[in-house]
Amino acid sequence: MDDIDLDELVSSLTLREENEAIRSYQNTVAVACPACDSQFDDLVVCKENPASLNLSKQLDLCVGSADDQAVIFTHKK
Repeated sequence: MDDIDLDELVSSLTLREENEAIRSYQNTVAVACPACDSQFDDLVVCKENPASLNLSKQLDLCVGSADDQAVIFTHKK
């Protein structure tokens, strides 16, 4: 997978949370995941390295990179 054009991708998403470690966006318009081509639920951009995620539910994940930052696409089971 090539680097993800993060600016283009997030222009279609809704920002839900931002702190010093991460930014998270909700996919409210059915954008396809660049990794698997299925609709994803949320996008998490890791701003710090390393970053820790505490997931409250079991999710399928796809990962990629954009501007040397890890990006995580969540898919609810």
